[in-house]
Amino acid sequence: MKSFRFWLLSGLLFITLPAAAQRLREVQEQTHVWWSINSQARVSSKWSVAADVHIRRTDFLASNSFFFVRAAAVYHVTPNLAVSAGPGKLWLANRSGATELFSNENRLVEQAVLTQRLGRVQLLHRLRLEQRWQQKVVNFIPVDEIRYTNRYRYMLGVTIPLSTNRNVPALNFVDEVLLQSGRDIVYNTFDQNRLFAGIRQQVTPSLAFDFGYMLVYQQRLSGFQYSRNHTLRWFFFWQPDWRKKKPADLGVQLSE
Repeated sequence: MKSFRFWLLSGLLFITLPAAAQRLREVQEQTHVWWSINSQARVSSKWSVAADVHIRRTDFLASNSFFFVRAAAVYHVTPNLAVSAGPGKLWLANRSGATELFSNENRLVEQAVLTQRLGRVQLLHRLRLEQRWQQKVVNFIPVDEIRYTNRYRYMLGVTIPLSTNRNVPALNFVDEVLLQSGRDIVYNTFDQNRLFAGIRQQVTPSLAFDFGYMLVYQQRLSGFQYSRNHTLRWFFFWQPDWRKKKPADLGVQLSE
């Protein structure tokens, strides 16, 4: 009889605990607009320099969300594989009523990017590692304490051309999963998922942009609080060639 009661109680706990956790979940809906300029200038057959600038607004355009800058040195292992490393800096807006204060985050970023072609479809794989020093925020006020975390990101991009005419945009789909670890990461090893659908438009041989909708689903430190961000995303990509000798002069075969 005692054994029966034990298994009955265990079964009830198994059923009711997930339901209780589900009731505790809080999801905040937000709207964002996110712009960026992502540049990568080729300076030799093996090296490039990269620099990114990001601006995100929340409540569509009403308020600041964050500003982010990154610089990196890029080494081209093969025409389709590149690795890079460099620092990044983020300023995150924290609002309480009419008061807005920015907390700081410093990063080191390492990544590997691999491109592939399946017929006319282009695939892009990106693995990014981040070491993050984040200024803690208590009651919407930044304090003099630092939270160190590691973040692990994998992104898959799919570009589908609709025409050989450069003036016709291509379809572009991107999904990125972000996981994290650290002493303060207890309930949210999963950080966020970013899903994008839009177009890729080539403006010149060295300049293109992506425009479309991105859904960002993010878990907070508490583990039961989430944000669902509906984002209008407009990213520019500038890839000039600053080499004195062009690939044709060097006899180098580059992928498209």
